[in-house]
Amino acid sequence: MSATPRVAIVTGAARGIGAATAERLAREGRSVAVLDLKESEAQEVVDRISAEGGSALAVGCDVSDPDQVEAAVRTVAERLGPPAILVNNAGVLRDNLLFKMSVEDWDTVMNVHLRGAFLMSRAAQAHMTEQGWGRIVNLSSSSAQGNRGQANYSTAKAGLQGFTKTLSIELGKFGVTCNAVAPGFVETAMTRATAERIGVNFDDMKAFKESEIPVRRAGQPEDIANTISFLTSEDAGYVSGQVVYVAGGPLD
Repeated sequence: MSATPRVAIVTGAARGIGAATAERLAREGRSVAVLDLKESEAQEVVDRISAEGGSALAVGCDVSDPDQVEAAVRTVAERLGPPAILVNNAGVLRDNLLFKMSVEDWDTVMNVHLRGAFLMSRAAQAHMTEQGWGRIVNLSSSSAQGNRGQANYSTAKAGLQGFTKTLSIELGKFGVTCNAVAPGFVETAMTRATAERIGVNFDDMKAFKESEIPVRRAGQPEDIANTISFLTSEDAGYVSGQVVYVAGGPLD
């Protein structure tokens, strides 16, 4: 699989899937902007990339804030070069049953996942269309098909699939593809926090999930990064508007 020194932005990249993706793209020779709410936490990933000889930049950004997004993308363009790859990974959980869910919990999830992907894509596409080449990957989830206690998260992740398909139609003629990756159960700090929040032992949760996954193991952040790597590559130019479930087996 070929790679060139194109500039990539990965949001929510201080840990988990985002960090694994930033490090994977850097190993392929990309210059990577590591975006997260706290620049200091993003810097830890940049330090790891730099230690391996890669090129990276830490940028603090609330992806739901239009001014911060414009400033962040401008900083990336000035310091690394015009971005050609965008991975919209930033996300939060505010799980609860519908009758217990607050308006704030609903809005927070919508703002980070949907508004954030919209703002980041709108800002980055200007650079991509000018270059005549671009790759956008949105992180959806198997929860897009519905999941108890996640009316907000499931809706946001389903919305990202429609957003993905629409961007692929609008931006295709400019050499920009847009796809979504929908992970299944992945072992991250976020899934551990979910287990703690609902009062379930994480190892028990993991064992139960693995018993239902055809490949009989939990996903790792690197599994998702591997798929994102392909979708952002030179070789993926004829793949656009797709939702790829990376979940260890079929989903309905």
